[in-house]
Amino acid sequence: MGDYKHYPVMLNEAVNALECTDGKLYIDATLGGGSYSELILKKISPNGRLISFDVDEDAINFSSEKLKDYKNLTIVHDSYTNIKKYLDENGIKEITGGIVFDLGASTPQLKSEERGFSFLSNSKLDMRFSKCGDLSAYEVINDYKEDELVRIFSEYGEERFSKRIARKITEVRKTRKIETAKELADIIFNATPRIKSRIHPATRVFQAIRIEVNHELDNIKNTLNDVITLLSNNAILSVVTFHSLEDRIVKHFFKYYSKEWKEREISGNDLIGEYNKPILELINKKPITAKEEEIRENPPSRSAKLRAARRINK
Repeated sequence: MGDYKHYPVMLNEAVNALECTDGKLYIDATLGGGSYSELILKKISPNGRLISFDVDEDAINFSSEKLKDYKNLTIVHDSYTNIKKYLDENGIKEITGGIVFDLGASTPQLKSEERGFSFLSNSKLDMRFSKCGDLSAYEVINDYKEDELVRIFSEYGEERFSKRIARKITEVRKTRKIETAKELADIIFNATPRIKSRIHPATRVFQAIRIEVNHELDNIKNTLNDVITLLSNNAILSVVTFHSLEDRIVKHFFKYYSKEWKEREISGNDLIGEYNKPILELINKKPITAKEEEIRENPPSRSAKLRAARRINK
């Protein structure tokens, strides 16, 4: 099955939150190495159905082989942003069981020499989850204006030295193109003051570029709004995030739809209001985090947060 090794973060917690039931339809929005899908399939067989999505060809190839014996699985080589479109095209009206998202980039992606995610990579800057994506890190770093780079580094990376780093990048670009991830990491390292920290100085900038290249935050917002309309009553939405920007989107989404809210419109001089019932019920009011044992085994799980909610009042 090749060398696609991916550690599934909070596997049991994320799948258990779905309360998997035989006979219902489930979606794994981010197939990756197939561990979430495999555990769901074990819980819903023989009559349940699972549809799993991923844009990464390597993940598709690995997981297709890993899960080849499950006849109630459909693997779709497409982004989770197209879940609604796929279900519509295939006559599927509702997700009766639930949907799980693991929003982190997989270890094979981050360590892949050819993807350019790693600070040590000498391959061309890329950072696309899908090899078919239009925009790569190379275009962002070499074509974006200085103020655009500052915005991305600040907004998506929460990088305190955004201006210094963007200025250094544009200075280097005057004489040559910035070609590799290692080259970019060295520029960032030299542009920032030495401060005591556990993380590499380029970490936040690389995160910001990855988010920009893959439209990650917009994709999360749009897809959550899509899937909430597809969930049948009592179906569950389970989401694992890996940084504060993702978690903030999910937290606010869950909060908004789990409260009673009021629609208003102006009709002449009158303000007309109508109260609407909440359509999500929070399963865990506070996010679930990885256990110490898991963090020791897989340090990146330290930042992961799991939120889950149930569709109600449909």
